This record gives sequence, structure tokens and C-alpha cells, in this order.
Amino acid sequence: MNLKGKDLITFQDWTKEEINYLLETTLDLKKRYKNGEVFDYLKQRTLFMIFFEQSTRTRNSMEAAMTQLGGHAHDLTKGKMQISHGETVKDTGNVLGRMGEGIAIRNCFHELGNQYLKDIAKYADVPMISMQDDIYHPLQVIADYLTIKEHFPKSEKLKVTILWAYATSHAKPLSVPQSQVLFFPRFGMDVTVGMPEEFPLQDDIVEQAKKNAAENGTNLTFTHNKEEAVKGADIVIPKNWGGFGYFDKWEDTDENKAIMKENLEKHPDWILDETLYSMANKDAKIMHALPADRGKEVTDEVLDSPNSIIYDEAENRLHTARGLLKELMG
Repeated sequence: MNLKGKDLITFQDWTKEEINYLLETTLDLKKRYKNGEVFDYLKQRTLFMIFFEQSTRTRNSMEAAMTQLGGHAHDLTKGKMQISHGETVKDTGNVLGRMGEGIAIRNCFHELGNQYLKDIAKYADVPMISMQDDIYHPLQVIADYLTIKEHFPKSEKLKVTILWAYATSHAKPLSVPQSQVLFFPRFGMDVTVGMPEEFPLQDDIVEQAKKNAAENGTNLTFTHNKEEAVKGADIVIPKNWGGFGYFDKWEDTDENKAIMKENLEKHPDWILDETLYSMANKDAKIMHALPADRGKEVTDEVLDSPNSIIYDEAENRLHTARGLLKELMG
């Protein structure tokens, strides 16, 4: 299978066969990397990485993967480029597409980020890779899938609970839970999303996720009861997301920000603590995309327990990035 030149904005645009092929490449490279093998699949190739927001796992996994494949990643921000002076997306896409072999962008500004990535892809003749936008986070969900497969070789009919959780650090995007709710049902997992009514996912994403579940014979459930959500789960993923889906159309106004803060402060009890975690299946795994709002989203006792696989999940960001870059840019 040849994936060279393919864009990745969401895995919803990829077939299951393409995703499984990518996973096979990833597992092969991971094994060979662990054995000390050195690669040069992307020797003298360049990836332009543009970050509109901060990043730890994404930035370092992508840059390290390019280095390990023999190439180079440019670490760019808006302030380092003429984007800060109003350069158009058409000019940015055309120029970078002629100077390197790949472009990767993180832009999570609500109702702006995803469109910006699609516009860059329109004007650049090289792979466009989403490093997260306001709707999707494909790099996180493929690492999640690899981690689940490693801990549950037979992932079919697992109950995965995606649990909204209280946090105060910032209004986090919808992209991680939305990518998970689209992706997991396609690969045999039953998914339950637990969230307060003020924190829904986007209506169009929910509808597509329901279609994915129906087409693949899996269950997709939504509940406003956190105990019901966690009960009987094999995997629990506590994760805050902002209440953008609560609005028909989000507008960045002081009034709407006040509504979001008011809604948030209604639910500080939405924390994955030992009591709530005990309702899951025995030895249920805990996952988290990180960074975690410790003591708010999830307690240290749960997040640092033997059943937590958050660091396996984080490490797999590197391995899946390596497989992806090799296939799209090689």
C-alpha cells in the first residue's frame, strides 16, 4: 500500500485498511528502533512544523521522529513567520510546499484551526499533517489505538469510557474526545461518553460517530451520569474539554466566556478518583493524552496507579509519528 503524499487532517478520511497498514509500519519500526537499528528513510527531507499553541508531546515526538528517520524538522511559530504580519494562507502553503517534503500544523483556535489546515493542504503539494486543530487530533488517537492494541491484543468489544473531567488550566479543545469517539467504534470498541449536559461534543461529530458505530456493529452511548459512564469500563480516559459544543455558534465574547466558566464551576465533582474508578472493571486501564490537571481531572492515586498506562501512551506518540512520517514522506 502506498500512502506517500497523503494528507492527514482526520483519520475519518482514511480507510481502515490504510490505518491498519500504518499501524503495521509503526510496530515494525518500533521493534527495530528498540533493537538499536538506525534509519535513513527521510535522509535530507524537511518537515515544516508550525505551532500556533504550546506543545510537549507533539512537538518533541514529531521532531525526534524526523531526526531518527534521517531528516530535519523546522520548529516554527506564528511569531517566527510572516503569518504574524498577515501573510495569506495561499502564500504560506505554496512557499513551504516548494521548500520541503511535508507540512505539519497545530492550530486549535475554535472554528478557525481546521479550516486553516484544509486551506494549507489546498495550496501545498506535499503532505499536510494535523498536529491538532479545533475539531480533530489524529496524532493522539493513533497513539491511543496502538497503546490499546498493545495492552488488549483483542480490542473488540472493549468498553472504553471517555469521561469529561473538571479542569481550570484553560478551555481545552474538543479535538481529543471527538477523534476518539469517531475512531474507536470503527475498530470494534464500545464507547461510552460521560459528560455534563453543558459540555457536549459537536453535533455533526456525534452523528458521524453514530454512523461509524452502526456500520461496525459497536455501541456508542452518551450519558450525563459519571457513575453510569465508568461502570464496567475496561479503559477510562478522563479528559476535560471546553463547552464550545454548547453554543449553536461559538463567539469569543466576554458573555460567552462567563457562561462557560459558570458551567464549568457547576461540576468540580467530575474527577476520576478512587471511588469513581472502583466502578470500572477490575484492573481497568487509565489513559490520558496529557498534560493532566492533576487533582482536578484525576487524582494522583489513580493516575500514578499500576493500571495507568499514560506513559506508554505518551511514548507511542513517538513511534506512531515515526511510522506516519515514513509512509507519507518516504
